[in-house]
Amino acid sequence: MPSSINTTSMTITHYPKNQSSNGGEEEELSHECKELLLSLPKEKGWRTPHLYKYQEFWCQAIEIQSIVSFQRHFQASDNDVVLATIPKSGTTWLKALAFAIVNRKRFALENNHPLLTSNPHDLVPFFEYKLYANRQLPDLPNLPHPRLFGTHLPFPSLPTSIKKSGCRVVYICRNPFDTFISSWHFLNKVDPGSKAPMSLDEAFEMYCKGVIGFGPFWDHMLGYWKESIERPHKVLFLKYEDLKEDVTFHLKKLAEFLGFPFSLEEERAGDVEKIAKLCSFENMKELEVNKAGKSIKYFENKTLFRKGVVGDWVNYLTPRMVEQLTKVVEEKLGGSGLSFKVFT
Repeated sequence: MPSSINTTSMTITHYPKNQSSNGGEEEELSHECKELLLSLPKEKGWRTPHLYKYQEFWCQAIEIQSIVSFQRHFQASDNDVVLATIPKSGTTWLKALAFAIVNRKRFALENNHPLLTSNPHDLVPFFEYKLYANRQLPDLPNLPHPRLFGTHLPFPSLPTSIKKSGCRVVYICRNPFDTFISSWHFLNKVDPGSKAPMSLDEAFEMYCKGVIGFGPFWDHMLGYWKESIERPHKVLFLKYEDLKEDVTFHLKKLAEFLGFPFSLEEERAGDVEKIAKLCSFENMKELEVNKAGKSIKYFENKTLFRKGVVGDWVNYLTPRMVEQLTKVVEEKLGGSGLSFKVFT
């Protein structure tokens, strides 16, 4: 029998699952998913034995199972907000900002705010890592609106109801140089069991080939970039570097897009700056809730916060690597109008 629990005002139906010596991943896969995997191209994974190419992007077997369920069952509402990101590009930050903006009438910004006691990933859950993970079907229709969700899926793979409804999509990405370094550090911190950490050189070659979770990175970025140009009312495209440079301007831009613009009175009261401070990397990293526990399966909260700076890649990449990745970026993104700042 399934059991229900309440978490962050959300009822989720849990189904029994088996465990195994490798963390239960193999036993958690349904027969349907195992059959699907047999038909998919695969490559060596970064922290798991393999990555599979599903709908033209790379992901782990257990992710494919939850993604299929999400695509089949999720029904978007017109006032939903979907926060989409490529991994290690400001996901946690964007979730915190969006939650604080949308809920600023419900929760005072000064004291006892949920972001002081809950990780942003618990307040804005991932479709593929939480809501539809472990073969569970979430009870979403009765959640208070607007509902906020997170995903790493490329735009073409989002359920039709998200693309066709009036719900808003906010996308953030980061320059590919810093994204790579952040991903390499992050995935090597995750307990891989018996799998040895991946060298920088090996990871770099895979990254340049596009073989990384939810990659190739260029397809992921371009999918949302093109959609934001064609339907700016539907998709807001943000860059991590721009937020770092002028968080106040982009906070107001984000609030406007979400339908929760700051009033003149709020601006005069310093509410924009209060949210920026509450959600800042420096503040979030020092909170006890973000130093312990796991808000995303396999990933300790403390691993979500490393440096949060622009240009850290210069401390790791050789001139040859810089030349190679620059060529990839120019080849894949050239002519699209999408460009990045790679230094502070």
